[in-house]
Amino acid sequence: MGKKEVLNFCVEKEILLDKSLLDLFGDSNDFESIKILINHLKNFTRKKIITKEAFEQSKSNQEINELVFKIGLNLEVCAKTHSLQSVLNEEKETNSKESDIIKVLTPKICNGKKFEVKDFVNYFRNRFNEMKSFLQENKNLNNLISINKINDSKQNFSIIGIIYNKKITKNKNIILEVEDLTGRVKLLVNSSKKEAYEKAENLSLDSIFGFKCSGNKEILFVNEIIFPEIAVPVRKKSLVEEYALFLGDLHYGSKKFLKNDFLKFIDYLNGKFQNTPEVEKIKYLFLVGDLVTGVGNYPEQEKDLEIMDLEQQFCELANILSKIPKRIKIIISPGNHDGVRLMEPQPSLDEKYAWALYELENVVMVGNPCLINIASNEFFEGFDVLLYHGFSYPYYANSVPQLMQIKSMNFPEKIMEYLLKQRHLAPTHSSVQYYPCEKDVHLINKIPDFFISAHTHKSSVKIYNNIFLISTSSWESFTPYQEKFGNTPDHCKIPMINLKTHEVKILDFENYNSKAENSKSPQIEIKQEIEK
Repeated sequence: MGKKEVLNFCVEKEILLDKSLLDLFGDSNDFESIKILINHLKNFTRKKIITKEAFEQSKSNQEINELVFKIGLNLEVCAKTHSLQSVLNEEKETNSKESDIIKVLTPKICNGKKFEVKDFVNYFRNRFNEMKSFLQENKNLNNLISINKINDSKQNFSIIGIIYNKKITKNKNIILEVEDLTGRVKLLVNSSKKEAYEKAENLSLDSIFGFKCSGNKEILFVNEIIFPEIAVPVRKKSLVEEYALFLGDLHYGSKKFLKNDFLKFIDYLNGKFQNTPEVEKIKYLFLVGDLVTGVGNYPEQEKDLEIMDLEQQFCELANILSKIPKRIKIIISPGNHDGVRLMEPQPSLDEKYAWALYELENVVMVGNPCLINIASNEFFEGFDVLLYHGFSYPYYANSVPQLMQIKSMNFPEKIMEYLLKQRHLAPTHSSVQYYPCEKDVHLINKIPDFFISAHTHKSSVKIYNNIFLISTSSWESFTPYQEKFGNTPDHCKIPMINLKTHEVKILDFENYNSKAENSKSPQIEIKQEIEK
């Protein structure tokens, strides 16, 4: 064991360590006990920066003191405090100084194991414990107890629980059945408590929340509902002026693929338009799923196909993407049309069919969902980018009252915001097919700077709690399927973000020939004020 393992664990838990503690923990041979100790320190101090002084004070806690004794820690070192970031920067001195390094931060994709009931039990247990650790940091959850500690006497306290069931009484109150690892209890949300009631109306099953309550073990009355919401304190800005572009839902191979418009976009990247100096500074291009339209994704799909073979779809698309300048890194994640399993997490594109894309030297293949880091260098920690195609979105758009009212498949940023509040991409058991990994890949453990999605075919850019929410448009023209569900897609719109200034431009290539006749530059809408 060493500092690197401790650092990686602290990054995962979003903790900053005193350098003296880092040295101390890194010298230990009992990494599992060190991880438990760090978790205890985080919960005891309720701080993200753990100093030597906080460590010494925490020894008043019996569990921590016993762990310190067991591991044999003796802190007689310099008390100078260093942030985790400063230590990380020290390590980076030996690394490449280029700013185009892309780091995949997502755990290895689960694969190849036969499911058992215990896998799903462990999956939900681990999710609950992770989410509980986030909620425990909320100071509003005072007098926090487990469900089995609730007695017969009426009292005020807080609990953390997962929503097992929800129903509305004839008096229009909401009854929630909530459980933790120790038991289950009923909670009543009175319609007279407007704020709590509005929140309860829109709670999803299997989501995990904190509840401030009064009552006894027979029934609890909810006074406040606490979400495991996330936020970025300060928006990071790159030291170098670079641009990132975001696309999805190309559906290459469909008869409705807008090929001419896409080829104009390729021309733009190659500097064939006047008055577009920003092109030389484009560094990253994200393709967030459904690159091809696939084969056999729905009944009688062959009627809609221009290209009948999945491998050929990928080959022809790779031929077009090969024309993109090699200085631009293309990050590709899969969607539900791309010939990979629907069960999430989805692995990267199958090399058996998408081999032509793998041969492109500037392509980086990742899974779905995926967290990556871009633009890091010796002096800048980079941006954490969460990619999720968005297969769970229709479930919430059609089951959560506040999202149903606004027909949120046309406002994907509202769905993304809803899930960020729950710190989970698909909290309800039936919202996606999923593989019960030991670590829940849909849980948003590390807070991203950018959250990128597709699937809805709607273009949107919004800033929520200092996190960029970006939804991509489609390159497939309007289909009867979308018309059936009342979805009105956007076409050929590309959000482009200046990573240094955060200025957002929307490149518009839809119906390019008719809209930009006699013009030598694309239609560009500059959005300087983004809805926050």
